[in-house]
Amino acid sequence: MRIYYISFNILIKRTITVLLTVLAAFLTFKILQYNLFQPAVSNFEPIYQGRAGQKKMALTCNVVWGEEYVPQMLEILKKKNVKMTFFMGGKWVRDFSDLTQRIAESHELGNHSYSHPHPTFISKEDNIKEIKKTEQAVYEATGLTTRLYAPPYGEFNKTVLEAAGECGYKTILWSIDTRDWQRPSPDVIIRRVCDKAHNGAIVLMHPTEPTVKALPVLIDRLEQMGYRLGTVSEVLDGAQL
Repeated sequence: MRIYYISFNILIKRTITVLLTVLAAFLTFKILQYNLFQPAVSNFEPIYQGRAGQKKMALTCNVVWGEEYVPQMLEILKKKNVKMTFFMGGKWVRDFSDLTQRIAESHELGNHSYSHPHPTFISKEDNIKEIKKTEQAVYEATGLTTRLYAPPYGEFNKTVLEAAGECGYKTILWSIDTRDWQRPSPDVIIRRVCDKAHNGAIVLMHPTEPTVKALPVLIDRLEQMGYRLGTVSEVLDGAQL
């Protein structure tokens, strides 16, 4: 009986090893397929910041979770009379269409894919499906059509850029990352932004509790530094804020 038990354990371990090896090989293949063979060279280049000649910045928020903090962010932005760009996950929009409508009443909406995959691991066709499915979800919830795309995890290559470009989107990244998904203290978020503040900056945020606490102070500090805050489109187009 003991010998049988030992043999069974060995079989299980070997099976797990084989499965992990196959999974690692598959992931390696996908990385090579969509990255090494599809380098990040495209007619559609990503945008990291707006015009450097104007003292303006754009605050952005990627929304695929954190719905409990979004209403608080909206209240702060309303009180401070600041508009920003929310990049919406399509599945989140389906689940929280009423909250999506509230965001759209005062702020710019962008596209952040439907299921939040690693976009460099999937084909151009699948990237297009992710973008289009989110576009449809946002349109059904708000009547608005998105034209800015923030790829999940900030990952991109030629496949991702061309998928977005062929769908009529500008691919938007950022020049300042709060890394607020790590849940640092509000002071850390404020410092990360203010220390790197520059003309045309695009600031990446997420709906977290520290972000909510940092947001009013951050807005005040940036405005005291002379920055006007607006949406990504306003910062890119040089519109008056």
